[in-house]
Amino acid sequence: MADPIIQTSGLGKTYGSMRALHDVSVSIPPGTVGLFGAIGAGTSTSLKCLLNLEIPTTGTAQVLGHNIRSSDRESRERVGYGPEQDCHIPGMVGCEYVTYCGQLSGMPFRQARQRAHEMLDLVGMGQERYRSIDTYSTGMKQRAKLAQALVHDPSLLILDEPTNGLDASGREYILRLIGSLWQDFGISVIISSHLLQDVERICDRVLIIAGGRVVEHDSMANLKARRAQVVEIAPLAGRERYLEVLGAAGYQVESLSNGRLRIATDQASSQWLLELMRDHDLPPAHLVSSPDALQGLFLQALEPADKGAQS
Repeated sequence: MADPIIQTSGLGKTYGSMRALHDVSVSIPPGTVGLFGAIGAGTSTSLKCLLNLEIPTTGTAQVLGHNIRSSDRESRERVGYGPEQDCHIPGMVGCEYVTYCGQLSGMPFRQARQRAHEMLDLVGMGQERYRSIDTYSTGMKQRAKLAQALVHDPSLLILDEPTNGLDASGREYILRLIGSLWQDFGISVIISSHLLQDVERICDRVLIIAGGRVVEHDSMANLKARRAQVVEIAPLAGRERYLEVLGAAGYQVESLSNGRLRIATDQASSQWLLELMRDHDLPPAHLVSSPDALQGLFLQALEPADKGAQS
């Protein structure tokens, strides 16, 4: 069993009378981890506390085996960080900026410069590296931000909303790159994102925060397995007949405004539906298996927190 990359016990953060984090106690193994929650849930605060950019009010945490308070420098030496907000230095060109970030991490100038160009190649930046970052588009700034986070060859990469502002092709490139870091280079990644499809696509573990509390933490496979399967069908004809047969068979059916029928079931495959269609001579239908799986998982995970807030 590999040592955890992050381990916290009772981690909390208070701003005046507002408690942003409540008793966060987790142990996160190496890999690609998705951290998400609604806006204001406490995801960015969690990351800032782990990096000592915000001082936790209560509790303890270790990053890569080092206590963030007693071994602050050691806990951050092998961590790369891409914050949500712009972090460039005005007036610097892209390659100078990434080189400077390498030097800040303790690398000699020549090594930092070579590594900077390697990382700018990796994130897909060409001649733009010789322009001032002030002239970059949002997507180009995201690429430069990722390059500076990787320049010192970290063991752990922490990224806060890394695909913000990217167009479709740029987002595809960055997601594939982030998804390959653990598999190809052994670099663990914690990615905070409000785009659930990004997390579902590249992460093998998910941590969901709601109201400053951890409400779910498990592998993606386990979380999906615990959630009831959902199937949507779009009957080509006989929609009312489908409703009648499915209801008589004991299934919960939701009639959607787009004409589809959404069916909750605890069965892993859709074989039961095909058999039902055959036995009752139902018309053909388009089938979508487990639509919006992560969205449903997210809403399901939030239910206990919502009920607790209402009680």
